[in-house]
Amino acid sequence: MSCQQTSWHPPQSREDVEKCLCAAINRVQLLGRVGQDPVMRQVEGRNPVTIFSMATNEMWRSGEGEPTSTAGDVSQKTTWHRISVFKPGLRDVAYQYVKKGSRILVEGKLDYGEYTDKNNVRRQATTIIADNIVFLSENLRDQ
Repeated sequence: MSCQQTSWHPPQSREDVEKCLCAAINRVQLLGRVGQDPVMRQVEGRNPVTIFSMATNEMWRSGEGEPTSTAGDVSQKTTWHRISVFKPGLRDVAYQYVKKGSRILVEGKLDYGEYTDKNNVRRQATTIIADNIVFLSENLRDQ
């Protein structure tokens, strides 16, 4: 069976192994809260895009994993992500229903790019190109 099927099975032939070795995966899943209401932008000659920020949190206790230490203080790190939605139906739903503070799951792919800021400085940007959004807040209107 080939690695390109929806459910993965071990390759059965050398040809299947070679197909698997050539395959690549760029998938991201983020579970967190929206940091700002979305904006929709359109660059001339291109399809519109809905853009918003999202925060994910990582928590740990200092000293965890060390057998001789007692559990210490809890530390937290917040990472901010830029989410772009190009997919036509999803783009409109995201613009209408994603709200600041909403708890959502975003699935998509990583995209790296460069741009020149207003001071003519070249900057790098990492964006998540969303192809699915799951709303986890109880009521879309009360997010």
